[in-house]
Amino acid sequence: MSDTRIIKKYPNRRLYDTAISRYITLEEIRQLVIDGVEFKVEDKRTHQDITRSILLQVIAEREENGTPIFTNELLQFVIRYYGDPMQASITRYLELSLRLFAEQQQHFTEQLRNMLGQAQQPLQILKELADRQKPIWKSVRREFIRNLSDRAKSIKAKLPET
Repeated sequence: MSDTRIIKKYPNRRLYDTAISRYITLEEIRQLVIDGVEFKVEDKRTHQDITRSILLQVIAEREENGTPIFTNELLQFVIRYYGDPMQASITRYLELSLRLFAEQQQHFTEQLRNMLGQAQQPLQILKELADRQKPIWKSVRREFIRNLSDRAKSIKAKLPET
């Protein structure tokens, strides 16, 4: 049996979770993501994988009804890269940056719990911890700029000389 949970989307736009044999909401899809449950959403008629479009609906709902993560400027930045030769690079950069952010957040939280429980000067410890994170973010930025530069050189080399 597969470890991936199957959710069927019916023509009436309802989502049916086959693992628990009941209809679920987008909020419950969001909770599956938060809980780290692997799932796949399939169109009931075509059996096409529509997981991505459902995840985009979850994001759109959260953006409209909560405190947005995506600013207008960030959305415009992302839109500009659709169809651009650098689209794959920006996708990979965003994935790696968010993964690094999540790992660092978890690590930071663990360190903070350990340190603040026994610290005499908690603000000094927080400053030192932040200072230790700077090189990591600088290396991520440096890698992105290097890839951007390499890609620009590649494109420039392919252009006909005038």
